[in-house]
Amino acid sequence: MKSLRFNLLSRKIICLFFPLCFTYQLVGQTTLEGTSPQFLFPEFIKSKVRMKNGQENIIILNYNTVSEKMVYQKDNNLYDLINPEMTDTIFILKSKFVPIGKVYYEVIQVAPIPLFVQFKSELLPPGTPAGYGGTSQVSNTPISTVSESFQSNSNQKLPADFKVKTDLIYWLRKDGNMLSFTTARQFIKLFPDRESVLKQFIKENHIKIDRQSDVIMLAEYVNKIIK
Repeated sequence: MKSLRFNLLSRKIICLFFPLCFTYQLVGQTTLEGTSPQFLFPEFIKSKVRMKNGQENIIILNYNTVSEKMVYQKDNNLYDLINPEMTDTIFILKSKFVPIGKVYYEVIQVAPIPLFVQFKSELLPPGTPAGYGGTSQVSNTPISTVSESFQSNSNQKLPADFKVKTDLIYWLRKDGNMLSFTTARQFIKLFPDRESVLKQFIKENHIKIDRQSDVIMLAEYVNKIIK
C-alpha cells in the first residue's frame, strides 16, 4: 500500500512539472530480438510538439499504427503520449500530425477541404493467410501469449515472424465534418453534385486510391472545382 501511494504521488508530481503530461508506464522492450513493424517510421526521431497554448517541445517520437498513439523514447524506454486534446500539431521529419479525438492523423494536404490519412494496423500471427494461397512462417512462440501481451502493450517488439498489417483510411474535412473514404466510389459519394466531373477526372487520369499521389491529385482537383 505504501508503494502504491508513492507511485500515485510520483505520477502526480511528474504531470505537474512535465509540460506534456506523458504516461510513465514502462513498455515491454525487454529483449533486443524481434522487430517493431507497428511503428510508422523505421526509428525514433527528434520531433517537435506544438501545444495548443503555443508552447513547443523537442522530444524523440514515433507513431504506433496499432494503438494509434504517439510514443516517445526516453532513457531507452518507450512511453505513450497522453492528452492529445492538448496538442496542436506534431512534426516528425517532413510529416505533420494533428490529433483527431484520441488518435492522430497525418496532414496530407492543407486546403479549404483538407486531406488527412489515418494509419490503422492489426497484428497478424504466423500462419495467417498471406495471399496467393501461402501463409507466413510458422513460429515456435505461442501465438496466444504474444497476441495477449501485444494487445496490452503494443509498443513491445515482436518475434520476426509476426506481422503488422496496415490500412490507410483517407479523410476530408468538409463543412466542419470529417468524412472518410477508401475507394474512388466512396470519394465520389462525398460530392454528389460533382459526380459526373469526378468520374471523368478519375477515368482520364487513371486514379487509384491505393496510390497516395493519386489521392492528392484528386483532392487538389476537388478544391479547384468547389468554391
